[in-house]
Amino acid sequence: MTNLVNARWALAMFALGALALSWAFSMDARAQTPAVDPAPTKILKRMTDYLGGLNAFSVHTQNTIEDLLAPGERVDIDVSSTVTIKRPNMLHTDRKGDLVSQDFFYNGKTLTLYDPTKKVYATEPAPPTLAGAIDYARNTLGLVVPAADLVFPNAYELLMQDVTSAQVIGKSMINGVRCDHLLFRRPGVDFQVWVSDGKQPLPRKYVVTDTGTVELLSVTMVMNDWKTAPSVSDAMFNFVPPKGTQSIAFMHLVP
Repeated sequence: MTNLVNARWALAMFALGALALSWAFSMDARAQTPAVDPAPTKILKRMTDYLGGLNAFSVHTQNTIEDLLAPGERVDIDVSSTVTIKRPNMLHTDRKGDLVSQDFFYNGKTLTLYDPTKKVYATEPAPPTLAGAIDYARNTLGLVVPAADLVFPNAYELLMQDVTSAQVIGKSMINGVRCDHLLFRRPGVDFQVWVSDGKQPLPRKYVVTDTGTVELLSVTMVMNDWKTAPSVSDAMFNFVPPKGTQSIAFMHLVP
């Protein structure tokens, strides 16, 4: 959809789907730890199983993307988002920030991206499943849904793909919620996940870094205001163009 999605933002949000950051431990310390400790993988599996069993949920995310204006001049770019899922195949997100202001609708048949600031929208037929629609949006249209990994049926396998080490760092408080702090490493990327340690093992924070570059830029997603049984109607996932808006075509990615 034209230039509604910033390239760095899209790549950063995709990274949040299955990656994250480690900055608190030296390389020597990591070398002395077991390659893949079963304790953090068990917590991660419990988290993904719990989310996979929810018929509907909503969550607010606050996302901070580190960028460089020039060598040595690092800035943080912030975007807030709310994600609502109704299984088996409905999704709505809104994103607000300097980089992007958009609403994304998926109703099991079509996906729509709406920019209220520019008063334009684009609609296109989509696959009939959430996972298929999210993959189509990313691979064909260059659109990335915040926290997309949470709705994939194989979320655990995606998160663990190519992981070379895993550790439980300890306990942390995220927005007043006691969490297990987990650290995972993949080639070129480290990621940390903070998971509530109570009866609802919800992800509360992701931090992602690109370890393949000297800048080690990271993306942070803090998740709060979880609703695990929200009352949502199908109308929420169907876009109705407001008066005065213009329909435009999506710009497909070049294969």
